[in-house]
Amino acid sequence: MSHLSLVSSKLLIGLALLASPPSFTTDSALARNEAPTAPPGATPPTTATGQRIQAVINEAHRKFASNQEGKNADYIPVLKQVDPKLFGIVVATVDGQVFQVGDAAHPFSIQSVAKVFTLSLLMQQIGADGVEKKIGVNATGLPFNSIIAIENDPKHLPGNPLVNPGAITAVSLLNAPSAEAKWDSIIKTYSAFAGHELTVDQPVYKSESETNTRNRAIATLLKAYEVLKGDPGEALDIYTRECSVSVTARDLAIMGATLANGGVNPMTGQRVMDEKNVPGVLAVMSTAGLYENSGEWSFNVGLPAKSGVGGGIVAIVPGKFAIGTFSPPLDDAGNSVRGQKAVEYISKALGVDLYQPHAQPPRQARTPSRVH
Repeated sequence: MSHLSLVSSKLLIGLALLASPPSFTTDSALARNEAPTAPPGATPPTTATGQRIQAVINEAHRKFASNQEGKNADYIPVLKQVDPKLFGIVVATVDGQVFQVGDAAHPFSIQSVAKVFTLSLLMQQIGADGVEKKIGVNATGLPFNSIIAIENDPKHLPGNPLVNPGAITAVSLLNAPSAEAKWDSIIKTYSAFAGHELTVDQPVYKSESETNTRNRAIATLLKAYEVLKGDPGEALDIYTRECSVSVTARDLAIMGATLANGGVNPMTGQRVMDEKNVPGVLAVMSTAGLYENSGEWSFNVGLPAKSGVGGGIVAIVPGKFAIGTFSPPLDDAGNSVRGQKAVEYISKALGVDLYQPHAQPPRQARTPSRVH
């Protein structure tokens, strides 16, 4: 399975951002939605663009709600008990509008989506060069909890901050005088991204702490190779806590919209991270956000994204909006099946694939110069 290199992804994202803003496209299925509606409690869209977004996510929910593929994560016992029929989709724009359908307000554990926001905090502290040097930014092409990836790396680095070894290392690298101070900086950062105070789902935290044997092995191995600094048990405990933070699909969309908005939360107006650090986070999401399926994801969807085994996905359209989805059944790589299908549908229906030429006028073929 091939993956785009980080350099290539940065170049492609940069080229896409330089292109003219994409225009929203239409399709026959959406054309039948004559009166797109918002769910109870949500503000009905009042603009043509808002009505278009609402119609698209309504249609995505209708198309994929009955999909029975995949199964809940079972290596964390409490996740196996979540209702697999739950399905929510939310779009949050950089100008503060929110569109939602389905189980958008149902709480679930953030799991690996947390890695994006710890990376954002770490980028603020040690910069892009520090992250690249101490963790790495290349896709491993292996599962998120691979030990072989550590062994295969010439310097035994984790590979990138969005796999378990990289995320545990990221926690260990955060500057703080104590474990509690480190946790405080993490949960405050997550809350600033979401625009309200987030908390830990204690039953999930307990369940994960009792069954994270493989992550203990990963943390110990990284310590043995002197990649992980400090106490590996402390880093693992904080990592487990961050994965247990309770969010909704709406939270994920707003957290993603903060990245789409250059680091400023569009709901609160608070700058959460420096704009200069956002492209690096999005680049790693593009190459490693959906684990070993990240290459296929970029090829088919064209958006930086991150999934979690709790069933959440956040996808970013830089400068425009973010999509948050929640549906527990996962594919073999650990990515929400309905969530992937919904985001792909939305990306194509709204014409926001970053690698597509969008509304660029067709280029005229150049006549080759004669060779003398």
